[in-house]
Amino acid sequence: MRDEEKDHRSRSPIIPALGALSGVLAGFAALAVAELAAAGVRPQSSPVVAVGGAAIDRTPAAVKDWAIRRFGSDDKFVLQLGILAVLVLLALALGAAATRHRRVGAAGVLLFGIVGAVAATGRPDTIGLVDALPSLVGAVAGALLLYVLVGRLRAARPRGEAPPEPARPDASPESPPASDPARPDASPASSPAPGDGAAPRADWDRRGFVLAATAAAAASAGVGAAGRSLTGARGKDAAASRDRIVLPRPGSPAHPVPAGAGPRIAGLSSFVTPNDDFYRVDTALVVPRVDASKWRLRVHGKGVRRPAVFSFDDLLRRELVERDITLTCVSNEVGGPYVGNARWTGVRLADLLAECGVRAPSRGGPADQMVSRSVDGMTIGTPVEDVLDGRDAMLALGMNGEPLPFAHGFPVRMVVPGLYGYVSACKWIQEIELTDFHAYDPYWVKRGWARKAPIKTGSRIDTPKPFARPRSGPVMVAGVAWAQHRGIDRVEVRVDDGPWRQARLAAEDSRDTWRQWSIPWDATKGAHTLTVRATDRTGRVQTADRVRTIPDGATGWHSVVVTVD
Repeated sequence: MRDEEKDHRSRSPIIPALGALSGVLAGFAALAVAELAAAGVRPQSSPVVAVGGAAIDRTPAAVKDWAIRRFGSDDKFVLQLGILAVLVLLALALGAAATRHRRVGAAGVLLFGIVGAVAATGRPDTIGLVDALPSLVGAVAGALLLYVLVGRLRAARPRGEAPPEPARPDASPESPPASDPARPDASPASSPAPGDGAAPRADWDRRGFVLAATAAAAASAGVGAAGRSLTGARGKDAAASRDRIVLPRPGSPAHPVPAGAGPRIAGLSSFVTPNDDFYRVDTALVVPRVDASKWRLRVHGKGVRRPAVFSFDDLLRRELVERDITLTCVSNEVGGPYVGNARWTGVRLADLLAECGVRAPSRGGPADQMVSRSVDGMTIGTPVEDVLDGRDAMLALGMNGEPLPFAHGFPVRMVVPGLYGYVSACKWIQEIELTDFHAYDPYWVKRGWARKAPIKTGSRIDTPKPFARPRSGPVMVAGVAWAQHRGIDRVEVRVDDGPWRQARLAAEDSRDTWRQWSIPWDATKGAHTLTVRATDRTGRVQTADRVRTIPDGATGWHSVVVTVD
């Protein structure tokens, strides 16, 4: 075997590997350029965000519910990591393929840009074809870079090598091309010339590839950082508008929380959930940052005799109400964490709708559903009757004494006591339309959830935690119970299969808030199962039947298993 052939065989396997690296660098460049372009359009037009949003919209409800249970508020971060992992694998494959089919690799990058563009323009909150620009511009940049990098891996003639001799006109197709035996460096004329579809030779442009790859990586990092910086700058106006807000003293303040409403028991949830600890469950991969000075709310639709548009200042000038209200997510499993209590400040929704001429169905109003729309395209349907039945439904501007955090709906969100969030708690609201349940299905209803969803009576053991190992003797068992807009009347606990014992209820703030409860237990050694159930003010006892969250909330008794030492 000639030395040239040995050299080719020993070096050629590195070419596909370097091609795969080129694919990753091209993908990185595409995402970086797209990030920069999205900073000029809007963050939601970024391809990762657009594709992630499209994936969320098309994911079956059961899978979404599993993701929320498994990853909690980190579900969106996990989704984006998954998308990036898939993109890396595809980039590796396209780069390796491009070493033999250069144009095919570049075309593959362009194809994924088209996928991102279609996803961006197909989102409910799309602003038009301009949303496609980041994906397309990024794909073009990535395709060009891949084409250039792979070009450095194609065969390059060493210095001093003469060009190949032209074929002799009298040579027959069957005759092997002649080689000059006097030239030890001569290669057979039958070796394929470099080009698309040809196997890459070993004499690739090492220096040119390393320089190009290094420059591409550095430039992509710089472009991506610039895009992030510009995106952050776009949100500074919204942050400044929030910082300027001073919530007026409410005309109808909440009464002081009763002294005994929040007993100090180790491991028990606090009566008021701090903003940073309040659960967040939504579909927004990028939290909207809305400038309060530019925010508007449009009220229109069936039975709205006086359509209106309200600004944030319009709401601030109205009488504000302040109420303690516990919210619960329909994705909350038995014993789950997606329930929290806060002090909300806002405008009575019933008063605002009355000014627009809206009447409840029980009073002759033609619309039975109120559809609220968020700036990110989310739609939520709420029974008009519930909003107008006298409960403290509001357009909330504040949470626990400060303007709403961005993650919880700044500048304005809906809060309706007694209803699960997916039918009441529209964050970043910008539109209210009155319609009928039979005429329009909001986002979650289209995905298999119920049209109406009052919160079910529930209870949870906070302490001891599952699989805890307390010492024998006195052990305090404590937790929370909720039945918003009905109130909690009784909580009972049992150990193993023993009798139900009534727990001590903390003082009640209102029927719209949860109640803390506790009960001492004389723990004996061994494994034990603690179970809790609640009874609401209507006399209905929490059911033992285990039902999944879909379509209108989970049911069942919460139990924890502990081992007493």
